[in-house]
Order: sequence, then C-alpha cells, then structure tokens
Amino acid sequence: MSGSTKAVASQRAALHKGLVNGSIRMGNITGKSVRGLVTEADWRRADSLTEADIKRAVADDPDAAPLLDDAWFRSAEVVMPERKRVISIRLDKDVLDYFRSRGPQYQTRINAVLKAYVQAKTNAR
Repeated sequence: MSGSTKAVASQRAALHKGLVNGSIRMGNITGKSVRGLVTEADWRRADSLTEADIKRAVADDPDAAPLLDDAWFRSAEVVMPERKRVISIRLDKDVLDYFRSRGPQYQTRINAVLKAYVQAKTNAR
C-alpha cells in the first residue's frame, strides 16, 4: 500500500471511528470536527496534481463518479423540483420527537421517508 493510500485509509478509519463513537455525527460535520483528519501536506499534494493525475486517479477508483466534461455541461438541463405543498399533518408525539431530535430540516426527512414508502409501494405493483 502506498503512503498516500495508507493516509487515506487512516483518515477514513478515523472518520468511521468518530461516527461510531459519536464524536462526529453525520449532518453535523464541520471543518473543525474533521480538521485533524486531513493534514496540510495532503492539501499541498492535492494542489500539485495535474489534470492527467486527476483523470488517472478517477479512472483507477471504482467508487469515483465520472468526470464531467464540456459535452456533459452543454447538454445538462436545470430541472427544478416540484414545489412542496403546505399542509397540516397530525403525528404521534414519539414520531415527531424522533425526527426533531435528528436536528434541523426534520420536515424534509419526514418527506423523504414518506417518499421512499410511496416509491416502494409503487414499484411493488
């Protein structure tokens, strides 16, 4: 394993450990909470990468998203999401408490859960 691969693995392990032990929570990750995971040397290395280095790294990483080129941007279209409807809904206290305890945008998470349910039921037909 190369030095840079070891560094990335170490950073991923530290992030995973922080997520597991609760010192870092998803949705609450700040620059301060992850500052120690990436060293200044990593940023100098990243700044020194050429376009060819980046393309090669992406091609070698099976989890990397494809690079977006000029052709992709020329054909891309902005698709605005449908406006949400304002409604009143009655929820059990424990359900509402659960979503609120997860932080801001709890209504968005409730919508995502309901949407996933609808999609699962629709696809089951």
